[in-house]
Amino acid sequence: MDNRDEVREFLTSRRAKITPEQAGLPSGSRRRVPGLRRSEVAALADMSVEYYAKLERGNLAGVSPSVLEAVARALQLDDAERAHLLHLAQAADGSDVLTRPRRRRTERQWTPHRSLQWTLDAITAGPAFVRNGRTDLLAANRLARAFYSDLLANADNQQNLARFNFLDPASRRFYPDWELFADMAVAILRTEAGRNPHDKDLHDLVGELSTRSAEFRVRWGAHNVRHHGTGIKRFHHPAVGDLTLAFEGLEMAAEPGLTLTIYTAEPGSASEEGLRLLASLAATSEAVRS
Repeated sequence: MDNRDEVREFLTSRRAKITPEQAGLPSGSRRRVPGLRRSEVAALADMSVEYYAKLERGNLAGVSPSVLEAVARALQLDDAERAHLLHLAQAADGSDVLTRPRRRRTERQWTPHRSLQWTLDAITAGPAFVRNGRTDLLAANRLARAFYSDLLANADNQQNLARFNFLDPASRRFYPDWELFADMAVAILRTEAGRNPHDKDLHDLVGELSTRSAEFRVRWGAHNVRHHGTGIKRFHHPAVGDLTLAFEGLEMAAEPGLTLTIYTAEPGSASEEGLRLLASLAATSEAVRS
């Protein structure tokens, strides 16, 4: 796969983020570029300037793991960035074929097997849902459907968290820390683009968001990636108000490329009471519809 533009922009953006001081180098007074020079990265990675320049032009096909590690070390990449660089190299030489997520017919039409839905429905203390790397919401328990009522109420969102974040004004009320959620959404998509560069639906989504949202466009150009496994988030739900929730993201061994996310509240907190109220409202609403 020809992903040279992606490689070049990623390496250039990482080089621009590191100051000479962070790299243990003298800063000097006449620097024409932000961050490190190519020659400085090459020296830190113990390779010639010409060879590093070739890598930064996007030529990662056939590069050895030891060279990738040297570049990662010189650029001070974190775990998510190192994994992203490895995925870019695998895509460049075609060695990602066996590790690429299985292609489903259309994941938005994907139906969870019964035991997975039973598992989701058995989680009653917090929202639990399954998403893919494009942030499509694929399966959910009752509380997750009530939790994401704003997202699900608007058909234009297509049950996609990134589309909701950038194209639906309701997201700015639901996410008190909207800028943080925007950063995370784009980093998840950028990570997926490196891991699964042949996903046409992902390319279409990125193209749509880039066209319709300046906020997305700026963030996409930053080439930031992240592992999204655990943390604390704040929400403002239209029915129950403010919620501060912890989350755990679990990779699904039986469905490569999908993530099970579970939100929980601190025991005894106002947020736990809010989730209980939301669960009661959701049960009542479902009973009325039935």
